[in-house]
Amino acid sequence: MARSSTRPYRIVVRARIILLAQSGLPSATIAQQLSCDVDTVRLWRRRFAESPRITTLDDRPRSGRPARVPTEIRCELIKLACNRPRDARTTWSLSALRAALARDAGWVLSRSEIGRILRNGQLRPHRYRLWLHSPDPDFAPKVRRICDLYLRPPARATVVCVDEKTQIQALRRRFSGRLPAIGSFGRYEFEYRRGGVVALLAAFDIRTGQVFAQCRRRRRAADLIAFMDALARQYPSGPVYVVWDNLDIHRDGPDQRWRKFNRRHGGRFQFVYTPKHASWMNQVEIWFSILQRRVVRFGDFIDRSDLRKKLERFVAQWNRTEAHPFRWTFRGDFAHDPLRDHHAEVHRRAA
Repeated sequence: MARSSTRPYRIVVRARIILLAQSGLPSATIAQQLSCDVDTVRLWRRRFAESPRITTLDDRPRSGRPARVPTEIRCELIKLACNRPRDARTTWSLSALRAALARDAGWVLSRSEIGRILRNGQLRPHRYRLWLHSPDPDFAPKVRRICDLYLRPPARATVVCVDEKTQIQALRRRFSGRLPAIGSFGRYEFEYRRGGVVALLAAFDIRTGQVFAQCRRRRRAADLIAFMDALARQYPSGPVYVVWDNLDIHRDGPDQRWRKFNRRHGGRFQFVYTPKHASWMNQVEIWFSILQRRVVRFGDFIDRSDLRKKLERFVAQWNRTEAHPFRWTFRGDFAHDPLRDHHAEVHRRAA
């Protein structure tokens, strides 16, 4: 500690005082060598003699200024922050908490004091995170089947994740953007003109990371069937497992569209559906996120045709230079999973 270059200087001085005192030097000589007051040397010699431990060299806790806000008022404020407002608003602000505390407890605090109390209690009543619960009663077996396809795909079979990214807008910025420079962010124009929308239908091969995609004006059942016919030509042999969500056009419907499709292609296709409200299990959504960040988000498109060309160019670039399988992991918990409950019961009995 006495030779440390990272500890606080006051701790280093205290450690040096103890070492010099242990060598037999008097307090006045120690104070002279360390350029400190002799009373400081005597203080730390006495404290260390009373409790010869390293922690003795740390500062003792101080009482500080007496609290001006009573504990019950702090508790009242935290209680308010942990409940919904009683007026038309849905979330709290510091001003609203200040008014509610004055009304309920008759105590007026400043906005800064309210903020400090909330931070000390690790409360952020204005912050929310999105949460989505899958009501699918077959959530566990569906997740297990999809994870098995991702981690242990059948031999000589193709597993593709299929979905549609709809309403991609061809936004033409009023002024051209500015590239980022040293010390400044890049900029893009807020005002724009709409040039139409495009739907991108895509299939992600989980083994290779290759993407088969087509741009279309709309996403109707006929468009999806035409896309799937093209996908069948892309994979002309062997079983094909299609992972997709529960959109209505992904189902057979009255015309039995997918049964007819499968008969046309020799029954090679098997359709695997994600649980309800769990389309995040579809790996093509990860690729859509990459597309959104790299092409769409800050893009400047003349019209629908320009947007289509740039989307197709990115797909070609991805397949040529960047295609790779995603490393899939699932850390969720199968709620009400009978298999998991059975294993837990076996372990309990063994214990």
